[in-house]
Amino acid sequence: MNRIVLVGRLVRNPELRYTQTGVPVATFTLAVSRPFANQQGEREADFIDVVVWRNQAENCSQYLSKGRMVGVDGRLQIRSYETADGQRRKAAEVVADRVEFLDRGREGPGPTGDFEPGIGDMDVPDGTPSFDE
Repeated sequence: MNRIVLVGRLVRNPELRYTQTGVPVATFTLAVSRPFANQQGEREADFIDVVVWRNQAENCSQYLSKGRMVGVDGRLQIRSYETADGQRRKAAEVVADRVEFLDRGREGPGPTGDFEPGIGDMDVPDGTPSFDE
């Protein structure tokens, strides 16, 4: 069984692309809080790459933005690739079967499309591999 359920906030706006055959695919990264605090009493988060296909990809691209809270139901996928300098790498990502929007976007999004000032201002830490690496 390969099933993952996540709830978190987008760390940046979704990126929408199309395959060579015209199939929409969107990618985004979720910040998912860990259920416990570290030794300093702070809650840490994991940054998880998500891939969404077809109509759902277009909906995510159109209606989601940095800071929005979403629920993702999908499966874990590990893929291998080779870097430009010939090194083999692996990437883990969640392929979403379903994405649920868990909060409401403010009316009339600002020029950046951000959900709300101050919400979702998390950035992926330096050294965290991105979807495209």
